[in-house]
Formats: sequence, structure tokens, C-alpha cells
Amino acid sequence: MEDMAGRRSPEVDAWFATYDNPQKPLVQAVRDAVLASDDRVTETIKWQAPTFVFEGNIASFYPKARKHVSLMFHQGASLPDPAGLLEGEGDTSRVAKFADADDLAAKVDALQGLVRAWVEART
Repeated sequence: MEDMAGRRSPEVDAWFATYDNPQKPLVQAVRDAVLASDDRVTETIKWQAPTFVFEGNIASFYPKARKHVSLMFHQGASLPDPAGLLEGEGDTSRVAKFADADDLAAKVDALQGLVRAWVEART
């Protein structure tokens, strides 16, 4: 994956420095995958968690999940999801879950497709 160092937020880096969770390496890998989706996507801390943004909030981590990584897409119900990555039944949000590095590798194209769909709809 390309180097994301130039697009990483110092605020999010500081958050990760104090993040104590067995899934931390996987959360970092999901972070890299989202940032690699489109160079217009940025990150910040909202709701005490890393949040990806472009013309609005795209997705936020559930930082307390310890058995997998959960990334909540704030408007996930409105995104095309041909791979069926997103879970949930609500009117608005949906969640993508990643069990381990192999699971992320299998789902990375679908994850990046969701982020690109968000960006495309807002450009």
C-alpha cells in the first residue's frame, strides 16, 4: 500500500499512541486502506474515535470493539454495497467488520469501493 504518512492526521496519530486494544494493528491497517481509497479523504477525531471525512463524515471506528474491528459508515444505508460488506438494518448507518488481516485482505476492494462511492457522490 502507498505511504499514507503525509495524509495521516497528527491528532489521529496521537489518539493511536494511547490506544490500548489487541486489534490496534488491524485498526491501523483498516485506516491505511481507507486513506488509500482516495487522496481527498482525510481523518480527524470525532466522538472520541478516528473518523474519515470528505464533504461530511464517511465512517468512524468503534474503538472499544476487541474481537474484531468495526467501522461504522454514518450514511452506509445510502451507499452501493454490491459485495454485501455492510451490516445493519437501520435507516442510516451500517457497519463493516474485519476479523483479522486475512479478512481485511479479502474485503479491502469492497471497503475502498464504499469510500470511493461516497466521494464520487459528493464531487
